[in-house]
Amino acid sequence: MKKGFLLLMLLLLVPKAEAQTSDDNYRMPIAETIQKIASVFNVTINDKNGLLKEKELDYADWRIRQGNLELSLTAVLAPFDLTYFKENDSTYVIRKFEYARNSDAVGAERLTYLANLYPNLKNWETRKADLKSCIISSIGLDKAPAMPKGKPILTPKRKYKDYTVENIGLEIMPGVYATGSIYKPYPLKGKAPVVITPNGHFGDGRYRKDEQLRCAILAKMGAVVVSFDLFAWGESTLQFESTLHRQSIAQTIQVLSAERLLDYMLSQKYIDKNRVGVTGGSGGGSMTMFLAAIDDRITVSVPVVMTSSHFSGGCPCESGRGLHLCGNGTNNAEIAAMAAPKPQLVVSDGGDWTATVPELEFPFIQKTYNLYGKKELVENAHFAKEGHNYGESKRMAMYPFMAKYLGLNLKKVQNKKGEIDESSCVIEPYEKMYVFGAKGENLPKNALKDINKLYELFGEKNLRIIELKK
Repeated sequence: MKKGFLLLMLLLLVPKAEAQTSDDNYRMPIAETIQKIASVFNVTINDKNGLLKEKELDYADWRIRQGNLELSLTAVLAPFDLTYFKENDSTYVIRKFEYARNSDAVGAERLTYLANLYPNLKNWETRKADLKSCIISSIGLDKAPAMPKGKPILTPKRKYKDYTVENIGLEIMPGVYATGSIYKPYPLKGKAPVVITPNGHFGDGRYRKDEQLRCAILAKMGAVVVSFDLFAWGESTLQFESTLHRQSIAQTIQVLSAERLLDYMLSQKYIDKNRVGVTGGSGGGSMTMFLAAIDDRITVSVPVVMTSSHFSGGCPCESGRGLHLCGNGTNNAEIAAMAAPKPQLVVSDGGDWTATVPELEFPFIQKTYNLYGKKELVENAHFAKEGHNYGESKRMAMYPFMAKYLGLNLKKVQNKKGEIDESSCVIEPYEKMYVFGAKGENLPKNALKDINKLYELFGEKNLRIIELKK
């Protein structure tokens, strides 16, 4: 005890060293330091958006690590929430830090790391089970109140050539309604497969032309198809205004809507529980991957323009609940791989974050399928000259894939040349697709309209509102 006391006293008597400093702390404009880094490593570093303007940093030049370009850039940019993207071997671009977006180089690095975690099927199955549990918990599905037992609200059917459409309002939680449309083959004979089609952020949501076309064609081929509104989009805005779409609870409600619409459809006698498909583009592609990863009932999936190792979705309705932090970090490529060994078509294009799929993400997913000896069950349809959409060429890739694995009749929609013909599909106006009337006059009286109470249904507080009040 005496020795310890004497040592403590000695330490207290030793003069404290002054914090390292200089007259000006070597303060430098970081634009100058960045150019010095460019010179040291013989690369081009572009600040296209003027993000470096008027920013200065203490000890800026001292942060340069000769021999490590990336570490040097990170040390200088991170204090300002800035980062860099590698465009090619000699060109870098300065960008604001975005939690959901990285460069494809970072994506490649992550996929290499992930692949090394599970060299065999046993290791993968353990990883997959942990991810599944975490994703369900992160989204909040395990805390969702039970679905009320009442019947859904269904509008009269509209009959068209070889299919019908009716609208549905399903109370997925007390006072919370999922709104959408159900497309059925006509006549409906025997048991039919069901396809859930979550939407992305494409203009008119489920009312847009390409969404109606794909639902109608799938119905003509023999599937029952369910299309539904995003949270705080379409008729959902009767309950929650559109500005609330960018709250993280949107991700919870959207996935829960798909799950409970599927619960309802699978309770119908005319549905074949062994043939369940899901497909959507962009944000709907995100939901497609999530659903195929966590719901064992889904047998076929087609995520469109969203499978990326370096972008997890910039909207909180895709990435706001932190599911990509599961397993000490995952990404959409690994989440897509969780569908293995069930048939999956990954659709990508050259004009967005899926441009790297053929060389980067698809080989990774295929390798995971190969752990089951089912490499042939995952395919990639890549459209190098196209952009971010669920356009005609992408639908034409999806139809035969769904037909093959859901047992649909492709001949029903082919013309004399053998081409899939969408021209007989009817594009309905908004008012025909509403469940609750043109002005929401038929919205149930118990409909919840308070976002704070919505959070409370999950035992949570709306942190965004709390933050705004501070």
